[in-house]
Amino acid sequence: MSNTAAERTHTVTTEPAAHRVRVTAGGHAIADSSRAIVLRETGHDDRYYLPRDDVDFTLLQPTESRSHCPVKGDADDYWALASDPATDVAWSYPTPFEYLQPIAGYVAFYSDRVQVDTAEPLAR
Repeated sequence: MSNTAAERTHTVTTEPAAHRVRVTAGGHAIADSSRAIVLRETGHDDRYYLPRDDVDFTLLQPTESRSHCPVKGDADDYWALASDPATDVAWSYPTPFEYLQPIAGYVAFYSDRVQVDTAEPLAR
């Protein structure tokens, strides 16, 4: 990465989410987690990454989509709703760059394609 002013001010951070994260589509619960990680990246909305154990994969199906982010790495796992296989709704970075290991293998959802609810704060 070159050292432009924009790159020096571009930040990515992760931390445990302070809220329970519920993901639904068409009235069906796809995921529910009190162990999510929130990823904050300059210029992007916060994204919640959930452990795979908290995702109901019976409602999802893998797709052939792949992407590369110069900040996070390769997203090699994508899923669509089984009821709408043409539209990706979730992705994962199996092996993100070293500084983002907390999200390795966790699943994030497109909040404009499914409902991502973070209204319930966790008791800490």
